[in-house]
Amino acid sequence: MNIKILGAGCPKCRRLEKNVRTALENLNIEADVEKVTDINDIMKYEVMMTPGLVIDGAVKSTGKIFTVYELEKLLTKLQ
Repeated sequence: MNIKILGAGCPKCRRLEKNVRTALENLNIEADVEKVTDINDIMKYEVMMTPGLVIDGAVKSTGKIFTVYELEKLLTKLQ
């Protein structure tokens, strides 16, 4: 599984990344987590609001900070 956090490094982006890593750890799921901060790379996903969450190439959210619980539900469905 490949997960990308899209954003310039704002507090919301960092919080989403932390929640993603916590959910992965709680579920014992191995995944590559990548922070994408370059605006040109973010625009390739047509994301206008950050943070953005991309899992295996599909945009799952924009402008939202998923809770750890919400991420656990989402990641469980995607396994």
